[in-house]
Amino acid sequence: MITQKLIALADVPYRDFTAALIPTVDKSRIIGVRTPAIRTLAKDLLKNESEKAMFFLEKLPHYYYEENNLHAFIIAELKDFEQVMKYTERFLPYIDNWATCDTFAPKIFLKYPKETLTYVQKWLASTDTYTVRYGIGILLSNYLDAHFNPIHLQWVTAIQSDEYYINMMIAWYLATALAKQYEATLPYLTSKTLKPFIQNKTIQKARESRRIAPEIKDYLKTLRK
Repeated sequence: MITQKLIALADVPYRDFTAALIPTVDKSRIIGVRTPAIRTLAKDLLKNESEKAMFFLEKLPHYYYEENNLHAFIIAELKDFEQVMKYTERFLPYIDNWATCDTFAPKIFLKYPKETLTYVQKWLASTDTYTVRYGIGILLSNYLDAHFNPIHLQWVTAIQSDEYYINMMIAWYLATALAKQYEATLPYLTSKTLKPFIQNKTIQKARESRRIAPEIKDYLKTLRK
């Protein structure tokens, strides 16, 4: 049983550490398995027990936090874009924490930027907190370099939410965008039309970045609300 494989990898002190970082998941649902071990298990299952791995993807919802992470990592190892997207769409509503959300990154999305972007737009319009956060995260990781389009900044800044985990991701996205696409991003800070929390968190994260010059950090500080 796959769950038993995870339990066999438990690290109790690490469980306590993880529980403190993820307040939205009850501690009883955390086994305490380190992420590299879960990634290795996902690869091993697909290589040696592929039928069990694919059956596991059909079993939702899962109980344990690590089961969700394993689910994400199995999807990320699949090689067919349509298959990956089918399982991703089915899985997103079951994500209940920032850590699972932020570590779920199928590499195949990079090979299909145009197709993936269509789904990203839909995810940004979702009413589910972690689906929206996931969409912003994909824009952050995959669309701030060669595939950047200034309209992506409009999509993200147009999101209106009181959810902490959405607004934190918006700030993280904008801070990264300042490092990579400064000229396109700066007007969103100088206009001071962002929510104070997002404006100030963006500036904080940008000032913590090693990719932004000291003089720019000093200027950003003057834009705090």
